[in-house]
Amino acid sequence: MKKLLAVTACPTGIAHTYMAAESLQKAAQDKNVPLKVETRGAIGIENALTPEEIAEAHAIIIAADTDIDESRFAGKPVVKVPVAQGIKIAGDLIEQALAKEATTASSAAASSQDDIAAMAGTKEKKGAYKHLMNGVSNMLPLVVAGGLIIAFSFIFGLKPVDGSFGATLLTIGKAAMGLMIPILAGFIAFSIAGKPGLAPGLVGGALAISDSVNGGFLGGILAGFLAGYIAKFLIDYLKLPKSFAGLKPILVVPLLSVLATGLIMLYILGGPLNWIMTSLAAWLENIGSVNAVILGAILGGMMALDMGGPFNKVAYTFSVGLLASSVYGPMAAVMAAGMTPPLGIWLATMLRPKNFNKEEREAGKVAAVLGLSFITEGAIPFGAADPIRVIPALVTGSAITGALSMAFDATLLAPHGGIFAMLIPNAVGNVLMYSLAIIIGTIVTALVLNLLKRPAASK
Repeated sequence: MKKLLAVTACPTGIAHTYMAAESLQKAAQDKNVPLKVETRGAIGIENALTPEEIAEAHAIIIAADTDIDESRFAGKPVVKVPVAQGIKIAGDLIEQALAKEATTASSAAASSQDDIAAMAGTKEKKGAYKHLMNGVSNMLPLVVAGGLIIAFSFIFGLKPVDGSFGATLLTIGKAAMGLMIPILAGFIAFSIAGKPGLAPGLVGGALAISDSVNGGFLGGILAGFLAGYIAKFLIDYLKLPKSFAGLKPILVVPLLSVLATGLIMLYILGGPLNWIMTSLAAWLENIGSVNAVILGAILGGMMALDMGGPFNKVAYTFSVGLLASSVYGPMAAVMAAGMTPPLGIWLATMLRPKNFNKEEREAGKVAAVLGLSFITEGAIPFGAADPIRVIPALVTGSAITGALSMAFDATLLAPHGGIFAMLIPNAVGNVLMYSLAIIIGTIVTALVLNLLKRPAASK
């Protein structure tokens, strides 16, 4: 019997990673095919594939949006797709893997590239997003930890007394948040150029938030790409005599890449970035009520459009980046709008059970828990099964939620946590109206979904 192996990974390592693993395992079980899945989530590598298992495997399925070390699979047939495909078409991926024939290392690599082109576009088309998400995924633990610790500090007052425990928590939280932009830039560069990109990326990110540049998260993103491509250029095209080749990775590339990145950030990009971020922060702080509602609706709709995909991550990254500029309204809108898709689905299954089969009704209960925890991906199984009807309903509900959040002037200091962040005193501004926005968005999502859905075949 042919044995298969799989690896799943998503940028944040929270939901898509494990949902893809579960879908692949269920599909393999239905087809009576032995399958082991290695997950690369936020808590690290679990169920790691051993060299012996790789040697015995017929083929490997890689469902990932982050870098995976594929050298260990040399000589094995590989089916490589984005992590979302591991959720949506798990059965097809199992069939593709079983249909593969034994290959050499070179042909396996070529086959992998064919799979990418066929299932998700070329590598070049998804490269920039992949690099950005690598930075975001490594930045996210700092943002979440720092933001929540800052929120905890406000339990002791919005301005803790110097030397108090609240002030200590505030110091720790700000230290974590202070590393947000350098880590974002560093790991964008790392994704582009590997280890040599890390040093110039970190330095570029640190300069982006310095008083000399004040470029915020936009500066950090730009610094990461700048540093990564400078380092990659030096690695690929800088030729040294053999006697000096050993100095290239430890002296020449770090020195030139850090110097070039720093000079460009300070002398060329600093002024424009400072102006852009200052103007953006001023506009957001003084935004009119109509524009605030429009911005909230756009961010909210993006959160539900692909439920954890590129649009969702762009809206989330935009709002998280504004926290460094003390702009908290968009973050509130984004979290509220990210909670309503799974919550709305759960409510829809409760209001009109006949529209959903037994399995979907059970999944609705799980979706409710995920929604309360601000894990939008809980809506993915429903969106994937019936996108024409489900996604418009989710986008409508989330857009209304985001618009109401901004209209109510709600603010959020913690970038994650869902209902748990809302329970922290002073973490959410105007918490009652904020809760009302989430409730209204959930109800709208459920009503629109049930209006569009057709009764399911009873199971």
